[in-house]
Amino acid sequence: MDQGQPAAGSLSWRLSSHPITLLTFLGFRVSSLLVYLFGLLFTNNLVMIFIITILLLAADFYYLKNIAGRRLVGLRWWNEVDPSTGDSHWVFESSEPGTKVINPTDSRFFWIAIYAQPLFWIALALVAVLSFKFIWLPLVAIALVLTITNSLAFSRCDKFSQASNIAGSAFSGGNLAGSIATNMVGRFFSSR
Repeated sequence: MDQGQPAAGSLSWRLSSHPITLLTFLGFRVSSLLVYLFGLLFTNNLVMIFIITILLLAADFYYLKNIAGRRLVGLRWWNEVDPSTGDSHWVFESSEPGTKVINPTDSRFFWIAIYAQPLFWIALALVAVLSFKFIWLPLVAIALVLTITNSLAFSRCDKFSQASNIAGSAFSGGNLAGSIATNMVGRFFSSR
């Protein structure tokens, strides 16, 4: 194995299929934490740190939900509200199986970053409580809501995608389950 080339699927951004998307995604993920952690070292302006962190969290939320998720792992989600009833429901979208090959490096970076950031914000919430700096709790709470929402939504989207792929392969594949399902559906509609 060549010393200069990392192994496939390893955590090296150089193996990414979309390195700019990956680096931008990781940049947004890390920047909000860094501004929160190191903001007080450089300034005493609580309002400025709060606003910059919120803007970075919002940019991270948008970029992850609409761009990075789709490009890195082929997943996207959104929330729709039925105008007549006011009920809301989540919509999950995944790339068609076979049309997009998910790079293992992109996938590993994506899922590690998705699950690690809420853990960091939980740790920072504990630090704020234990150090009696309750003024930071609203910011940490907003960060937790945004990061956990994306984590849960992409987890559900991934599960939905896997279930759709299994069901799709059962109906479209030339296997026994597909032929049984096709025959059952055909009999149901032809008997009426």
